[in-house]
Amino acid sequence: MRSARRRAATLLHKAASAQRTPCYHPSVIDHTSSRHDRLAVLRQRDFLCFSIARFLSGAGQTLLQAALLWHVYALTGSAWHLGWLGLVRFAPQLMASLYAGAIADMYDRRRIVMFAQCVPALCSASLFVATISGNASMPLIYGLVVLIALGNAFEAPARQALLSSVVSEALLPSAITLTSTVQSLAFVVGPAVGGMLIAYAGGVHAAYAAHAVLVLIALVSIFVLRPRPVSLPPRAISWETMKEGLLFVRSRQPLLGSMTLDMFAVIFGGAQAMLPVYANDILHVGSQGYGLLTAALPAGALLISVVMVTMPTVERTGRVLLYSIAAFGLATMVFGLSRWFPLSLAAYFAAGAADQVSVVMRQTTIQLATPDHLRGRVTAVGQIFIGSSNQLGAVESGFVAAATSAMFAVVSGGAGCLAVVALVAAKMPELRRYTIHHVMDGARRDNEVREAAEAGNSTGS
Repeated sequence: MRSARRRAATLLHKAASAQRTPCYHPSVIDHTSSRHDRLAVLRQRDFLCFSIARFLSGAGQTLLQAALLWHVYALTGSAWHLGWLGLVRFAPQLMASLYAGAIADMYDRRRIVMFAQCVPALCSASLFVATISGNASMPLIYGLVVLIALGNAFEAPARQALLSSVVSEALLPSAITLTSTVQSLAFVVGPAVGGMLIAYAGGVHAAYAAHAVLVLIALVSIFVLRPRPVSLPPRAISWETMKEGLLFVRSRQPLLGSMTLDMFAVIFGGAQAMLPVYANDILHVGSQGYGLLTAALPAGALLISVVMVTMPTVERTGRVLLYSIAAFGLATMVFGLSRWFPLSLAAYFAAGAADQVSVVMRQTTIQLATPDHLRGRVTAVGQIFIGSSNQLGAVESGFVAAATSAMFAVVSGGAGCLAVVALVAAKMPELRRYTIHHVMDGARRDNEVREAAEAGNSTGS
């Protein structure tokens, strides 16, 4: 009993001291670790299965997105419909995200991922049949896009929360960076394959078939995954449980600031919906050039991801986030003004690299700052802020382009992105000064206080 009391007192003393003296958890980050140590996570079977599934589903997702944009523009020839396509993807995600996050925190995350991925696979199969039979129409495409968006809304929070039970806490930062690298590679391969299939395999129906096959193989990789059991509290799903993620994010200004910054930057700076217009009407490069353009942004993200894997973990995440989004806005403006295909590729490549830096900064912070029982709901909040912003960006670009021109929509969007960065930097000084140690020190203090309380309770009993 005396030893238990001494242990509890020692833990409480350490927790109090941690508030005065910075201390960094060696299991979370090690600045002296070698490149070999940072890649140790690749030797884990479950992480490899998780990464294979993420690559296949990510490649399929971007392939499908590129195919839908091309198909809609081919059917309508209208930037207005490209904007509506983004709105149709956005609305279901907005409505379902909080509920999907609560589901991910209450039930088996692996099974949720599998069930959710079946939805877009079936939708692609339906689009394949409709296209080859000549029955594809805008109402059918919009209806299936709603179902695809709902599947993605449930899959994203469950998948991101699942990662923490696939690897240990000590390997989680490296796993996040490597997963981002795998995702970037997938986002390069997907649109490029989609463009090639559309150009050389007889049309857009081949891209739909390829998406369905990729998702089915990804399901096999998830099926053989054996994640570490996670004790999720058996609670009823209600508005109170769903809004816990919102309250958690709101109570932590760096999380709220980074999500808000990225959301508005992507809304104003997104040029993806205008790529068919640029490929056909401005740069005159056709479907082959369209495939290269859609792959340029994720290619930039892939390159910077590989570089970041070999580098020490970035500490001043707030400042780097601001700089990277400003660079994204500038690159978007250059892309919008360019009429020379090589310069357009280079600018869009640079935009992808800048965007990926912000993605890694944000994901690392969210994963390390969030307790496991809230990961699904916090990820769902991030999905509302960030994931849905891609669709809102398509809506903004499509509607502005319809009212003015595609070039004005892209250039003004890049300028709006810079304005958002300047406003957030001025209004949120805590974000400018934020470092990753703020998250890790807080997490360690919470763990030590909890351990001390548990030790005290066991002594009292």
